[in-house]
Amino acid sequence: MFLFFDQNKATILLMDIRKELKILLVKEGTSMRKVVKATRGSNYDIPNESTISSELINQRIRFQTVNDILDYLGYEIVIREKRK
Repeated sequence: MFLFFDQNKATILLMDIRKELKILLVKEGTSMRKVVKATRGSNYDIPNESTISSELINQRIRFQTVNDILDYLGYEIVIREKRK
């Protein structure tokens, strides 16, 4: 997965994140709709399903949104030094 950070808009461009999230949702036996509904009113900052869908289609989604979805699903983002 490739990450490109846009400092002006505080967003990241994630290549293949849509595919990765779909795989995790299937693996966990849930859907984005269920995640959005379950996290409504919680400490998670996850927008509505149509907004997430649009952001994923356009390959522009906030890092915090991805982090919150992954956290809810029981996953985390790991940043490590590139292997040489």
